[in-house]
Amino acid sequence: MEAKSVRLKIYGTEYPLKVDDEELTVQAAEHLDRMMNELHTQIPDQPPTTLAVLSALNVSESLTHEQNEKKQLTRKVEQELRSITQLLDGVLTDD
Repeated sequence: MEAKSVRLKIYGTEYPLKVDDEELTVQAAEHLDRMMNELHTQIPDQPPTTLAVLSALNVSESLTHEQNEKKQLTRKVEQELRSITQLLDGVLTDD
């Protein structure tokens, strides 16, 4: 995939970027813009840098949560597969 040039506006500032997946990047930028504006509504005295760091922390927490859930689900699926394999082995070796 070839990188595409886009201009994204996040919290009032435009950023020219080269991206591989324009749709994904635009969606992420819109999400970040919303987060920063919501934080500004909650804590209007904070500078943009603080809002950006807090938004990044929120995104990082969400990502970490999703990664932990994925690991837990993967472990559960692996455990279920081991159980099924043992059951099948037992049935097949009983003959």
